[in-house]
Amino acid sequence: MLRQICCSGFQPFRQRLLPWLQSTALSRSRATDRVQPSAIRHVRSWSNIPFITVPLSRTHGKSFAHRSELKHAKRIVVKLGSAVVTRGDECGLALGRLASIVEQVSVLQNQGREMMLVTSGAVAFGKQRLRHEILLSQSVRQALHSGQNQLKEMAIPVLEARACAAAGQSGLMALYEAMFTQYSICAAQILVTNLDFHDEQKRRNLNGTLHELLRMNIVPIVNTNDAVVPPAEPNSDLQGVNVISVKDNDSLAARLAVEMKTDLLIVLSDVEGLFDSPPGSDDAKLIDIFYPGDQQSVTFGTKSRVGMGGMEAKVKAALWALQGGTSVVIANGTHPKVSGHVITDIVEGKKVGTFFSEVKPAGPTVEQQGEMARSGGRMLATLEPEQRAEIIHHLADLLTDQREEILLANKKDLEEAEGKDQVTGRRLAAPLLKRLSLSTSKLNSLAIGLRQIAASSQDSVGRVLRRTRIAKNLELEQVTVPIGVLLVIFESRPDCLPQVAALAIASGNGLLLKGGKEATHSNRILHLLAQEALSIHGVKEAIQLVNTREEVEDLCRLDKMIDLIIPRGSSQLVRDIQKAAKGIPVMGHSEGICHMYVDSEASVDKVTRLVRDSKCEYPAACNALETLLIHRDLLRTPLFDQIIDMLRVEQVKIHAGPKFASYLTFSPSEVKSLRTEYGDLELCIEVVDSVQEAIDHIHKYGSSHTDVIVTENEKTAEFFLQHVDSACVFWNASTRFSDGYRFGLGAEVGISTSRIHARGPVGLEGLLTTKWLLRGQDHVVSDFSEHGSLKYLHENLPVPQRNTN
Repeated sequence: MLRQICCSGFQPFRQRLLPWLQSTALSRSRATDRVQPSAIRHVRSWSNIPFITVPLSRTHGKSFAHRSELKHAKRIVVKLGSAVVTRGDECGLALGRLASIVEQVSVLQNQGREMMLVTSGAVAFGKQRLRHEILLSQSVRQALHSGQNQLKEMAIPVLEARACAAAGQSGLMALYEAMFTQYSICAAQILVTNLDFHDEQKRRNLNGTLHELLRMNIVPIVNTNDAVVPPAEPNSDLQGVNVISVKDNDSLAARLAVEMKTDLLIVLSDVEGLFDSPPGSDDAKLIDIFYPGDQQSVTFGTKSRVGMGGMEAKVKAALWALQGGTSVVIANGTHPKVSGHVITDIVEGKKVGTFFSEVKPAGPTVEQQGEMARSGGRMLATLEPEQRAEIIHHLADLLTDQREEILLANKKDLEEAEGKDQVTGRRLAAPLLKRLSLSTSKLNSLAIGLRQIAASSQDSVGRVLRRTRIAKNLELEQVTVPIGVLLVIFESRPDCLPQVAALAIASGNGLLLKGGKEATHSNRILHLLAQEALSIHGVKEAIQLVNTREEVEDLCRLDKMIDLIIPRGSSQLVRDIQKAAKGIPVMGHSEGICHMYVDSEASVDKVTRLVRDSKCEYPAACNALETLLIHRDLLRTPLFDQIIDMLRVEQVKIHAGPKFASYLTFSPSEVKSLRTEYGDLELCIEVVDSVQEAIDHIHKYGSSHTDVIVTENEKTAEFFLQHVDSACVFWNASTRFSDGYRFGLGAEVGISTSRIHARGPVGLEGLLTTKWLLRGQDHVVSDFSEHGSLKYLHENLPVPQRNTN
């Protein structure tokens, strides 16, 4: 009875583990149990994570130069540090964390990769087991001598690490075996010491064993034999290219990776990666890519709470492996938000942890570009308005003066886009090709728009919005200032670059630009012209074009460098960016579901012109008409017939809404969803009974972008204008007027359907925020207390008139 009380919950380990596994996410569909590894060639799924098995082949010799190449890694070693494997109390294993790691390793193994684990944890698990046994033994003795009701507080002696390792190895392996079994994967344990690598025969035996296990689709789980390993010798980490002392699991993982000619070594620890100074210090910055020779720029801190190695040991081991031809990533395996997908993210090439590379990029990193844009933007904001306008005028002149070079670069983009993409094997869609194309008339229009921006920018930055006299000689002002650093991501639209650049210059913002690869040549020359214009006042670095292999998702994580993200492209691009942005506001709209309501009092002459222009002028635009709402009284009238005839002539495919379909004997294809952005010559038609029903339909199925009423009744029109809650609401005008240039803004960075800050076409005003300036003379708050000598006045003061010329 006493043993049951003291050891409640301490059943044999395997009996306790299996029910826990079955109650966690590890207990998944076992439908794949019947599939032989050699037969796995199609889409398979573990734990609701789908993946496609792809051919993986690579000749080992040189490490990968870029993160994007990591997806080609065939043989991978994952090293789990003590801080990753153990609980916070250092006594026992972090089961949930281990479960997610095993799940990720299993996914990669079943993709056809060869996975190996180098794991810590035997000492911690053994410590837990020995503590239980000691507590049990002491409690039994006390019960025999003192009685069961007089148990004293029991002290736990210091446990020797080798004994803990000996007690923990079998349990640790049983845990891994049970976990991998859930994914129909077999695991095998291998214990090694430093001597096994120095004895040639033992090295060959080890190498042969590992290769045979990999050939049989078995995951080797390797650990130092801590029960017998001697203490590490000082200064024995690196002794040349061919020798590394196995003093901890970091050096073991590096040695194993090189011996087995692996493509990738993933080292998981309790920090995000390698920092230029100890993590937690004020100026510590995570190093995205680390190059051999950069050690002098790094200050190492203390080692982690558990384990034998610290970050310095990890870096030495990583550089040794890199020199041996294995790519290395050091990342955090303990953070609850990322540990569930950190390994798969690394293999997919995402920006996780620190990537070790022998190839330095030709230009600055995106982090360096962000810093340059920040400092350059601050300098830009301090220029006089006339100087910023001069830069924009110069850029407008360059667009026309250098048109031949621009069009030549654009021609090269068009020729490459018309061929098949080497990765996807697909050609660029026709609407995107149209957006990609530049012409002399487009460049002339761009130049005109830029000059409009220059004219409107004279008093944009530093404009006083409000003045208040707080008290005598204490005056407060609210003034306009730049937002900071903008990240603008755009697809297939090189004309977007000079527009956005001019708006950033006029508003004093730093700018990071990420264009689509289909416009590489056009974007490059347009960016060079923008920097040439900026150079006349020494602020060339304020605008940066990101040419590295950074994925959009990685850029969206730079929350310390970017203040606002503005996507310019498809609704899918906007949705992806809104999902990927981590703590950075996104200005834009995910969909452009624009409506036009044709009222019963609409003019016959106006309706067909407005519908044709809204739908057919540029159907791929976000401000193109997608749903036409027609008042019921217009059905079977000449006006209705004219609309249908015009749409047929323009080859517009019609989709009938439910109510419209009910009025027809033979109707067009019924719409699948009333909330659809077609982006092509397709249009949904629906019938409504009143202007209120039209408004209700727009609010239910629209995207708050642009909505129009066509009517001759002014009262009905005003009711529609006041009650439709969209960014742009028009009366007897095409939806296509929803555009910054057509609004007289000169250009726009995009159209926002957000309800905070800017809404509708966003021009210069939408790229500004405010700050407060308070000017006093030795004023303190205590002077305004109940018994103080001063009183608040809060008088509104006149604001300087804005220059509208």
